[in-house]
Amino acid sequence: MSFDEEWSTARAAAAANVGTRLNQLPADPGGAGGGNEDLLLNQDHIGAIGHDAHVLHSRLSRDGAHAKTATAEAGTQLKGEAFASGAALLTAQERWDSQLKTLLAGCAHISNSLNYSVNSMGKQDAQIHAAFTQSKVDEYLK
Repeated sequence: MSFDEEWSTARAAAAANVGTRLNQLPADPGGAGGGNEDLLLNQDHIGAIGHDAHVLHSRLSRDGAHAKTATAEAGTQLKGEAFASGAALLTAQERWDSQLKTLLAGCAHISNSLNYSVNSMGKQDAQIHAAFTQSKVDEYLK
């Protein structure tokens, strides 16, 4: 089986599996709700994902370019000796750097956005709580 055939098969299987997982919910053991639940995330989940994105960014920053100098030197030497693989190695290194920068930017964006969301949600919750406890409704509930 060629790579393209295998890739097409894997993509089709993944698409079918995602549709199954996203379109079905397990039965609610508590009996609450009518099976119309929506995606639920709390601040702990969002914070954990943001933390993981930050950890990935840190690791990629540290480990993503560990062979950059050696690869560039090898490519330059091979190219200087008129080997076509030297130019190809330099091109591969440039592409790797470009893709690494893109991935680092994506990780930073995810981490920063989720951290902002957690902080923003916390402030909104505090404002809602303060407004509610100062309202006339709070007097009636006591």
